[in-house]
Amino acid sequence: MEYYKELRKFVGHRPLILPGAVVIIINGNGEILLQERENNFWGLPGGLMDLGESFTDTAKREVLEETGLRINNLVLLDVLSGPDYFYKNPNGDELYSVTAVYTTNEYTGELIPDMNESKSLQFYDINCLPEKMEKEYKDCIKIYRRALSLEKISESG
Repeated sequence: MEYYKELRKFVGHRPLILPGAVVIIINGNGEILLQERENNFWGLPGGLMDLGESFTDTAKREVLEETGLRINNLVLLDVLSGPDYFYKNPNGDELYSVTAVYTTNEYTGELIPDMNESKSLQFYDINCLPEKMEKEYKDCIKIYRRALSLEKISESG
């Protein structure tokens, strides 16, 4: 059973701090991989940490489970946390998300969506993303765009 589900048995709907990781996977065309979830919103592959995992371990496990891809050479872009990442789920569960945002362009395997968590997987041009994305994922992509801009500035300087 997932760790947070075990905790819920003791704390009920009260707020939890839940660490996790997402990965911005870049293909050879500079496009990012997005996952269409059951709620018809698009997001990044990733999920919650299990006991004993590092953020990197979480990122690798979740990407493999959700996409069928094995990822390498993860670069940590930022960690999202704080009051902007408080959520109250429809079932009443409250949580504060602490999310490590990684990027990589090194992956192997065949794209196979986990049909329990995904409707589909698709690479998108960073300038032409689906409208139906939750704020946290939009924030992750903004961080990635900022990193790209800084990279271009350092290359030209």
